[in-house]
Amino acid sequence: MADRARPPAHGGLRERKKAQTRRSIQAHALRLFLDRGYDGTTVEEIAAAAGVSHMTFFRYFPTKEAVVVSDGYDPMIAGLIAERPPEEDALTALHRALDEGLARVYEADREALFVRTRLVLTTPALRARQWRDQHATEKLFADALTERRPAEDPFRIRVLAAASLAAVTTALTVWVEGEGARRLPALVDEAFGALRSPCGGAPRQREGPN
Repeated sequence: MADRARPPAHGGLRERKKAQTRRSIQAHALRLFLDRGYDGTTVEEIAAAAGVSHMTFFRYFPTKEAVVVSDGYDPMIAGLIAERPPEEDALTALHRALDEGLARVYEADREALFVRTRLVLTTPALRARQWRDQHATEKLFADALTERRPAEDPFRIRVLAAASLAAVTTALTVWVEGEGARRLPALVDEAFGALRSPCGGAPRQREGPN
């Protein structure tokens, strides 16, 4: 979950062709990464496989990393967060929005999501890019929560957004490590259940002035 670009609001022919080209480039890139490895695949090879020029590749993806980590999911989920009923607490709103968004992605693009997640987990450059993008995703989700309930404590909202992202990341990691044997939506539900569960025992009092 990394692409900050909001999808177009209308479905004109030109936009549909652009979306089709983007999907084609990404599909060919993932296939080549599986066959040759991420480091062993060049942008020129991806562009040739997709039947476009390397300049066209860069119009859709600014870097080779972006073809893996860019997905357009973040704005969709932020929109779902903002639409949750205002009476829901922030963690429930995050959980339900992520449930709905990931269910859509899981049903439509399960294999691509699996491959992309595996590549991120096994490629240092992609892991570093994902780590950098996490802050922007956290802010996007926190802003959506604040839009729902402006009076909420901003620090608490940021903590919940960060914790929710960590929960989803852990669910994705376990899903890939288990070769996709378990359903991702169920793992996400378990991860949020862990966030709500008591850790066991009262927290130990910290000593000293800090």
